[in-house]
Amino acid sequence: MPDTPPPALHWSGLTHRGKVRPNNEDTFLALNFDGHEVRYLGKVGESHLGVGDFVFAVSDGMGGARAGEFASRIAVQKITRLLPRAYRLSATGLEAGFNDVLSELFDAIHHELLQLGRSYAECSGMGATLTLAWFTPQWLYFGHIGDSRLYYLPREGGIRQLSHDHSYVGWLRRKGEINEREAREHPRRNALQQALGAGHQFIDPQVGALAHRPGDRFLLCSDGVTDGLWDHHLETVVRAPVESRVHQPAAERLVEEALEASGRDNLTALVVEMDGPAPARPASAAVVDATC
Repeated sequence: MPDTPPPALHWSGLTHRGKVRPNNEDTFLALNFDGHEVRYLGKVGESHLGVGDFVFAVSDGMGGARAGEFASRIAVQKITRLLPRAYRLSATGLEAGFNDVLSELFDAIHHELLQLGRSYAECSGMGATLTLAWFTPQWLYFGHIGDSRLYYLPREGGIRQLSHDHSYVGWLRRKGEINEREAREHPRRNALQQALGAGHQFIDPQVGALAHRPGDRFLLCSDGVTDGLWDHHLETVVRAPVESRVHQPAAERLVEEALEASGRDNLTALVVEMDGPAPARPASAAVVDATC
């Protein structure tokens, strides 16, 4: 029996400072790596999972002056140094080790931001969210802290938020005590309970895994995008854009639509599409959440 060809993937990413903020504290990363080298990817591209693993990440910085911008850059730069060291685990049963790998990564970024905050007055209190998606030939591994988001758009339709908003409002929504509209209008919607750095002594990032399939899509975005677009609108823009936007990459469509709808914050979107035909509707893919 011939070997199954490795899955292909397409991606697009875009960031914008918005209509109000003087600078952009968002950062995104698109990276391909194996056991020997790291390759930075462009804003739009396509490849396949036979040439190594792929990592996509979005980070939203916070802090005085330009400290938030600095914090988000540190977060994504640390990924390029630490994750490639773990590449060989994917060939030797990473299912048992991805939790440790990602937890160590988040801890390393957190402690570096805390150290810089203690060492330099201009960096005091700086912090960042981080949402990371790591694609191997069979699995998506994800790590998350803060209120940037990771969405799963399964090939059969619909949209599901995989990441947990680390806020009181996010907790209320997960419990079913408030709906999406009430969450968006809540006075404490921007108050984070967890972030990298930002004076938090301890962190407990969300880590999980999902078996991806041809036809699946994934969206990583900062809260500037979700400030402008409802979840169902996110799905429509990705799957079924209006005719005037069909030619645009999915991330560009999302950022432009969110900018038109709000634009009060920095906006960043990364869309990853797994290539292949969409067969008859199967059972839904299971999500393993290592932090429950």
